[in-house]
Amino acid sequence: MGKKASSIELSNEEREYLELQTRARTIQAQTVTRARILLLRADAMSIDAIADKVGLNRCSVMLCLKKFKEGGIENALFDAPGRGRNAEITDEEKAWIINTACQKPVDFGYAAETWTYAGLTSHINKTAEAAGYTRLSTIHKSTVNTILDEADIKPHKITYYCENRDPDFDSKMHNVLLVYKQLEMQFNESGELIVSDDSPVHVLSYDEKPGIQAVATTSDDLMPDERHQTISRGYEYKRLGTLSLLAAIDLQTGEAIPLVRDRHSSREYIEFLKLLDDKYQKGDKIRIVLDNLKVHTSEATRKYLATVPGRFEFVFTPKHGSWLNMVEGFFSKMTRQMLKGIRVKSKEELTNRIYNYFAEINEEPIVFHWKYNLDDGERITIAAADRIRFPGIWPER
Repeated sequence: MGKKASSIELSNEEREYLELQTRARTIQAQTVTRARILLLRADAMSIDAIADKVGLNRCSVMLCLKKFKEGGIENALFDAPGRGRNAEITDEEKAWIINTACQKPVDFGYAAETWTYAGLTSHINKTAEAAGYTRLSTIHKSTVNTILDEADIKPHKITYYCENRDPDFDSKMHNVLLVYKQLEMQFNESGELIVSDDSPVHVLSYDEKPGIQAVATTSDDLMPDERHQTISRGYEYKRLGTLSLLAAIDLQTGEAIPLVRDRHSSREYIEFLKLLDDKYQKGDKIRIVLDNLKVHTSEATRKYLATVPGRFEFVFTPKHGSWLNMVEGFFSKMTRQMLKGIRVKSKEELTNRIYNYFAEINEEPIVFHWKYNLDDGERITIAAADRIRFPGIWPER
């Protein structure tokens, strides 16, 4: 009685690759036969049955399987250099592979954003003959991987960079820091604001925080008890929409000034400017540190500013310089203290809770002072009057 046929293990990718070889019309017949041997053995067909199926003797089938066991698919399909197979892939062929890898799959009509090695190899197999590189129609994934590794190309990965640093970065940063330096001079050694006889200038740090999610639970939270250490919350939730927060902090008094709306277009920004105009005494100047968002300089905004000439002065942070704006730290603190994990029954409730948060903050406003070296933009630190933990603007309570 003969031995029971045993199979070889093939991954899905390896099986697809071998099936592609059996259908190829431009490769050597022996390569097609060897691919069939591996596929049949993977289906647990006996060596004798495989030999009959492919028209070879038993020894040839066993040699193919032995080569697969020793070195994998390519070792089984192709002869070593000097025995009928070209010794190496040419530099021109390598260049074509690398050039293909350096383009996105979407450029070739695929849905993916980046290549996988399997996907890239499949594309090379399908297009190589039409591109004039017939031999590459049978190249294996491991060879493609080796070629890309040698060229230090990793098409399956994405690294990020910051495009086009603001050409006026240094001058804009200097202007912002100059505002903070002037503010520093308005406080005495005890941290108290010195009242000046000059016309008052109110300095604020302003920004928007869009996309604040109003999320509702579908079941009630269960509060901690003798059996549960934490609040228990159901996994299901319902989105109710989003809100935008427009906010500024007065850098002389520490007061935080909010405006909550459904969006943050020029209309809402102008509404916030009007809020500031009503808040501060007429004739005083309002100086605002902010970024250069389009709505801050839109035609509608300019039309409004023309109705209050001399009332506002704007100091714009450079592109990718949001860290220069103190209100950013306030938003970070607000997210940690109040917005993280928040659940509400309506957008109105979320609006009210945001306003309540600002009211609580303003019960004990904290004035912050930016300490820096104007001659060394790389060494900038931020500190609070008493207790500060960077990058938060308001200390934890």
